[in-house]
Parts: sequence; C-alpha cells; structure tokens
Amino acid sequence: MTISQVLAFDDEQAPAGALARTLGVPLALIGRHRFPDGEIRLRLPAALHGSVLIWRGLQQPNEKLVELLIGAPSARELGAQRLLLVSPYLAYMRQDIAFTPGESVSQRHIARLLAQHFDAVITVDPHLHRIASLDEVMPAGRGVSLSAAGLLGAWAARQVRDVLLLGPDEESAPWVRCAARDGATALGRPQPLDHACCVKQRSGDRDVRVTLPPGLALQGRAVVLIDDIASTGRTLLDATRQCLEGGAASVDVAVTHALFVGDAHTLLRQAGVRHIWSTDCVPHASNAVSVVPLLAEIVRDKFMS
Repeated sequence: MTISQVLAFDDEQAPAGALARTLGVPLALIGRHRFPDGEIRLRLPAALHGSVLIWRGLQQPNEKLVELLIGAPSARELGAQRLLLVSPYLAYMRQDIAFTPGESVSQRHIARLLAQHFDAVITVDPHLHRIASLDEVMPAGRGVSLSAAGLLGAWAARQVRDVLLLGPDEESAPWVRCAARDGATALGRPQPLDHACCVKQRSGDRDVRVTLPPGLALQGRAVVLIDDIASTGRTLLDATRQCLEGGAASVDVAVTHALFVGDAHTLLRQAGVRHIWSTDCVPHASNAVSVVPLLAEIVRDKFMS
C-alpha cells in the first residue's frame, strides 16, 4: 500500500514538505486553533484514504503529544486506513528505569501509547540506554529506529581536515564508531577516522563532569564533539573546555538533535566552539545535515513496496 498523503503542522512544514516531495506525494497542513483556556482544536483534510504519514517531532513534547492523541484517531475517522508517524525526535526515551520507588518509566509508557495510535513509528537516534531497540517497548516491528551517525560523520570529515571525532561518554561508543567509519568512507579511506569517547559523570540536569580518555593526544588536533542530542549543552561545554585546555587547535560540535535549551547554544560559542552543526530532526539555526533522504529511503522500502 502506497503513501497517499503527508500531514504536518506549520512549524515543521519545511522538512515534512521535503519528505513529501521526495516521496512524490502531496503535503497537507493540519490547522490548529488555541482557545483562551489553552485547549486546541485541529482541522485535518476532510477526506483521507490509504496510508497517511504524519510528521511530528516531539521536542517540547507535552502539547505535541496531545496533538497526536487528537489527530491520529481523527485521521482514521476521516478515512485513513493506516497511519505512520515520522517523529525525528522521539521524546521521553531517556527515562528508561525507575531510580526511586514509584517513579514512572516514561519511555515504556509513551512508546506504548504511540504504538496504540500508529501502525508504525519512525524515528532517528532515540536516546536508548538500557534497551537494544524499540521492539522492547513497542509491539515487534512497530518502531523503526534510524541513525544519523553516519551522516554526521561524513559531514564532519568533509568539513574538517584530519578530524578527531570525540564522543561524550562510553554509551556513545557504537554511535561514534559508526560516524568514524562512514566519515572515512566519504573520503574514500579504508580505515575509520580517528575517534575516542570520554567518561561522563552526571550529578544533576546541569551538573556534568567529563573526563577525557587517558593518553589522548589533543595537541594541535581538530576535534569534533559528536553526540545524538544537545539539551542543556553542559556535557559538550565541559568537553569543549577540556579539549581546548588540552591543546586542541579547534573544537566543533555535531549533533543529531539540536534542542539547545535556554542559553546552551550561546554558552558553547562563548566557550570556544567554532562551528555547531545539527541535523534537521529538530528545526534550529544550526541545521546543516538533512535526514530526509534517510527517512524517505526507509519509508519507500518498508511502507511503499
């Protein structure tokens, strides 16, 4: 069954429109009206059919989740037979364990909630720590997880000569290895780019300490800090300071999800970061790498054949 239409909200019209054009299907916008008391009213196309793809990233997630909880059943009432959600940034994936009695494991509940309303959920670099795939929190095959690591690695390799890719913590190691491999491929080299990972200790939302790998030679090196998400930016900020103090010639940042809460982006630039690059998973001034071709490929392969 082919995709009949892409639906999106006006704040994500650009990337959703690019996906629709790549797939060769029409784009329509979901209209929103906010009442004085904060409730919202949605307006979808009056007649839908076949498989409908909804693009909604879940940065600033709470209101957007309500939009999806209203929009998805409405789309089915209007004729959609199958619903696909493209959510390049999938919120609440970091809360994956109860650290204290009674604490909600939001990852599990949000994933299952979305799976109830959508036949498939396609996302990019979900922040999974203690599970291997979305299959562990969604019905098997319902969650489709892609990675932008290779795209960012290739971008960094083309922008920075003799680059050293540095991940912020041990958990990023597989992700950084992928970036190093695909970055080398982009340059036609057989061996991965130089890469390493730091050790991170987090004491609070904005209290982070990064330890550089022992014996890492930074003098004169061009470092690109590469990560899946930049939220408060404190991890990247501490890593930047240590790299520059260790003699790095330059520090750039490449991330999949450019949340950059509050003054995070400004503080990184003030700390000496030269360039900040991100994918368009989250609309931001730093967007430099598009995930639309990656998303279009998986949609064609899995849902339009």
